[in-house]
Amino acid sequence: MNIFKELKYQVWALVWTVFILILCCIKMPDSVGGSGIFFKGFDKLVHLGFFFVLTVLLFFGKIRHQHNYTFSSLTIFKIMVITAFVGGGIELIQLEFFPYRSAEWWDFGCDMIGVLMGVFSYVLLHKSDYNEKKN
Repeated sequence: MNIFKELKYQVWALVWTVFILILCCIKMPDSVGGSGIFFKGFDKLVHLGFFFVLTVLLFFGKIRHQHNYTFSSLTIFKIMVITAFVGGGIELIQLEFFPYRSAEWWDFGCDMIGVLMGVFSYVLLHKSDYNEKKN
């Protein structure tokens, strides 16, 4: 199995991962925490959204690679492991290399909630697609 052939279908997920990494490691202005559209917990919502989109893009790339829309528990497991690795890796990078950022279990938890939302969306869409073809 050629890993580079598979990766070409994951370009958007890779670009999104780099985007997440950059935004999670840059120093945010001091005004972010107190005014405008930002509110307490906004950071958690952002983590959830980042990882929801990442999960959807990983499923999209897998579907494009397979050239079909088959349901696979192994695919779901792999995507959950990959996203957990990315989320945990970002928190470790923040802890070790960026003193102006904080590593939090709550951030990782919100990452995984976003992943579960993406998995749920995939399963729900797969089931609805299956039911439409069956009738």
